[in-house]
Amino acid sequence: MDDTDDGRLPDWLTVYRDAPREVPGAAVLSGAAARTRPALFAAFAGALALPAHLGSTWDALSDVLRDRLDAGPLTLLVNDAGQLLADEPAGQYALLLAVLGNLATSAAHPLRVVLDDAPPPNR
Repeated sequence: MDDTDDGRLPDWLTVYRDAPREVPGAAVLSGAAARTRPALFAAFAGALALPAHLGSTWDALSDVLRDRLDAGPLTLLVNDAGQLLADEPAGQYALLLAVLGNLATSAAHPLRVVLDDAPPPNR
């Protein structure tokens, strides 16, 4: 059974907690590799081939993501999402969601964010 957001989250955001997901065509980020804001920005830059002038502010990230969304729709899949920005103050996670939400509601093309916090499969 899926443990999803049950419609309580905005349309652009989906959260899974029950089983690892594959989302065809998604740019994949690792929450475990993005525990700090600089690491998150580096993860975005790597996953989306963002320009070197990305910068280190939320406004800079918003600008380059908006430029990317001018080119077409974007789906982001964040694996290990529970670790995303875990080494930063809680407000940083809220700022990330605010940036993504603003883009999702105002960009030229759709943005979809999938947070996957499922435990790894048993080996």
